[in-house]
Amino acid sequence: MKKKARQSKAGKAAKPAAAPKRSSDLTSPVLEAGFPKALGIRILTMTKRKITAEMPVKDTHLNRTGRVAGGVIMSFADVLGAVGAVMHRPLGYRGGTVESKTNFFAAGRGPVLRAVTMPLHIGRTTSVWQTSVKNEDGGLVAVVTQTQIALPRETSEEGERT
Repeated sequence: MKKKARQSKAGKAAKPAAAPKRSSDLTSPVLEAGFPKALGIRILTMTKRKITAEMPVKDTHLNRTGRVAGGVIMSFADVLGAVGAVMHRPLGYRGGTVESKTNFFAAGRGPVLRAVTMPLHIGRTTSVWQTSVKNEDGGLVAVVTQTQIALPRETSEEGERT
């Protein structure tokens, strides 16, 4: 039995939603930097509308009570927001986090934390991302909302991009 193509409001066939990329080798330029590498973040699925990832909990991630330090949880989410922002950024642009807010609901515990990151807003110069971080058992640890900015790369007098 053939499936009918979905029709858009304008009566044209709508494009099917892109399937998420799934691979143990998914990466982003964001993950090539030292700190994201040190965190050990692994992207599980990645589309322009949703990123899933995990981070193995290491001894260096723990605070004095044996729980994952809040800064590590915030950093995990920040990296994922940056991964999403880079996917939407025009060629030749750079950017970074300009605002971040975290609500903590429970202690982060190992052996792994998982996260889902989704855009709340994609604009010309800013994007807003929300990341839910969960323990391995699915318990919600934190929700992080952040704003990423996109700026054209500056060009030096010699024409080199900085």
